[in-house]
Amino acid sequence: MDAVRGHWGRFGLLCGIWLWVSAAQPSTPAPTGQSQEVPRLQFRLAGYPRKHNEGRIEVFYNQEWGTICDDDFTLANAHVLCHHLGFVAATGWTHSAKYGKGVGRIWLDNVNCGGSEKSLVDCRSRGWGNSDCSHEEDAGVICKDERIPGFVDSNVIETEQNQVEEVRLRSIVASHAKRPLPVTEGVVEVRHKSGWAQICDENWDSRNSHVICGMLGFPAEKKVNRNFYKLYAERQQLNYRLHSVACTGNEVHISMCSFEFYKGNATTAACKGGMPAVVSCVPGAPFAISRAQKKKRQQRQQGQQRVRLKGGARPGEGRVEVLKGGEWGTVCDDRWNLVTASVVCRELGFGSAKEALTGARMGQGMGQIHMNEVQCLGPEKSLWSCPYKNITQQDCKHSEDAGVRCNIPYMGYEMTIRLSGGHSHVEGRVEVALGARSNDSPHQWGLICGDGWGTLEATVACRQLGLGFANHGLQETWYWDGSNVTEMVLSGVKCAGHEMTLTNCQHHSAVTCQKTGTRFAAGVICSETASDLLLHAPLVQETAYIEDRPLHMLYCAAEENCLSSSARNANWPYGHRRLLRFSSQIHNNGRADFRPKAGRHSWVWHECHGHYHSMDIFTHYDLLTPNGTKVAEGHKASFCLEDTECEEDVGKRYECANFGEQGITVGCWDLYRHDIDCQWIDITDVKAGNYILQVVINPRHEVAESDFTNNAMKCNCKYDGHRIWVHSCHIGDALSDEANRRFEQYPGQLNNQIV
Repeated sequence: MDAVRGHWGRFGLLCGIWLWVSAAQPSTPAPTGQSQEVPRLQFRLAGYPRKHNEGRIEVFYNQEWGTICDDDFTLANAHVLCHHLGFVAATGWTHSAKYGKGVGRIWLDNVNCGGSEKSLVDCRSRGWGNSDCSHEEDAGVICKDERIPGFVDSNVIETEQNQVEEVRLRSIVASHAKRPLPVTEGVVEVRHKSGWAQICDENWDSRNSHVICGMLGFPAEKKVNRNFYKLYAERQQLNYRLHSVACTGNEVHISMCSFEFYKGNATTAACKGGMPAVVSCVPGAPFAISRAQKKKRQQRQQGQQRVRLKGGARPGEGRVEVLKGGEWGTVCDDRWNLVTASVVCRELGFGSAKEALTGARMGQGMGQIHMNEVQCLGPEKSLWSCPYKNITQQDCKHSEDAGVRCNIPYMGYEMTIRLSGGHSHVEGRVEVALGARSNDSPHQWGLICGDGWGTLEATVACRQLGLGFANHGLQETWYWDGSNVTEMVLSGVKCAGHEMTLTNCQHHSAVTCQKTGTRFAAGVICSETASDLLLHAPLVQETAYIEDRPLHMLYCAAEENCLSSSARNANWPYGHRRLLRFSSQIHNNGRADFRPKAGRHSWVWHECHGHYHSMDIFTHYDLLTPNGTKVAEGHKASFCLEDTECEEDVGKRYECANFGEQGITVGCWDLYRHDIDCQWIDITDVKAGNYILQVVINPRHEVAESDFTNNAMKCNCKYDGHRIWVHSCHIGDALSDEANRRFEQYPGQLNNQIV
């Protein structure tokens, strides 16, 4: 079997090497022992609650404040950073954003100091701006409360907490308070010490409101009835913290605007002639409050959508893809920043950007890279309105695909779902609370019937929990019953995979479950990363041909049901079957290896072909009429999932020889050549005409992926009864009529082969 598997050309370089940090040239490794110009770095402690000698560590580099990821962080790293801040040593360090999540760039990741370095630039790391973290992983340090003698404090330690990190809208209108989330209007409040404080609205304008709404996950703002809130302010004892806020409207966070703090404990008297700043925000289509509003906005967006996000585990994050010339492609990360990322986020109905992701952090795309060096100013309504450069072959590779993480409104989705009994917080039996319509209502928790529960349903559950992708959807669970919840409250749950919550999925109106007991309740195992399989469409078009294969050579194929049903009535071993053959090259462009759901102990040995099947159905091959009617079909078991070839600097992990582990590594591809058994569709009974060739990978969604919408490929075919022309192969939706018209005019340019 392995002998017939092919090895095809290499793809672009996948950037994943470790770099020595050079502050002068952040993208180039700096050799040790050589003099170089190092810019002066600034450091500060931030976050709350904390003392003056502890906090989230932030570094000012390239004219922008950013954080450090906690991956591989050590006490030695903390020693070097505390020295930078003027303390004699570190007594500890913190992980998982103990002092709150920062904003902006994550400048460093996998920092590795020995402890005696004079500067952070002498420590090893992945390089400036090269990180695979989120701000939930911001590192902090705890320094010994003893200053270095003679230390000149040029690095401001925020002892007065003169930063604005957390903002909220406090609704004071009774009708607003009873509305479902999100909160779209209210008094703007900033976190201060153990409570919240207001902002004086003197000289407040729509540009300030635009920034606040963006932070809270809303793409736009609208006018508010200021007089109503003025009556409220006159009756309240207020605690003002900020005044003279002056934003340009293009900032992604209020901390980037000009403003001033009140000194001490400011009261209502501090804002003479003013009142608390009030903002009213407009939710984007994914979070629109009324169904009519949501439907109207979604229709408007779908009609003109030229930008989308792919590969993200949570709403509002993903690889940025743009539509050009009828083909979706990616954006190169050169000069990619928060301002440009925010234009993308607002265009898609989210708020401003939390992070501008570089280095294919959301997985690599395929096809064209349509844009490079995009430079938005901030007010643009679409990414396409921003100046950009076209791509030349030398400019970018998909290892440089840009991505975003956007601010989204707080919806409280995680309040009505939980996991119980698991070995960790990312797995367990799924429990849901139904009928709880407000925070005052007691939650009555129940189980979900495991009948029909699969990967798509588990994907929605993990998204609702905020735990990323689904690794497995479990129909039977053997978890410890620690919550004493035993009643089934949902059954027949069927999700498309894109829903925000399980209640948005189809389900039975009355609970019907064939098997009772907590053992048969649905469960999930969630993961931060997932695989993403894509078929290399041009190869199908290049290799497709027809073969008339003698029946005496098809016994093994018949045994594995790779022929159409009429083959059973053939005059074996005489005669032949007409086969449409082609090669399949399947890439894993995700962020996790693609592994069979079943372990090796349950793989099935097929004596005739002499190999194990790790998945009964790995691909579906169908020939359809233009209206979608199936006229011929084939299927392909996973004869052997392995790394046929990989991108440069990516090592092979999976090989089928000697009953080896099966799978496809990130950055590798598996090749099924056109000349192996079952790599075909039996078209013996198909009449001449125009058809669609459809190939679907992982059709039953047995293995979790970050994106199932790119698992299908369709090609247009013209079959004259003897020869076949395959053209316009395309990942995703059905092909356009324009492609068919072009084919009718120039059929001779397309493949025309018969064996």
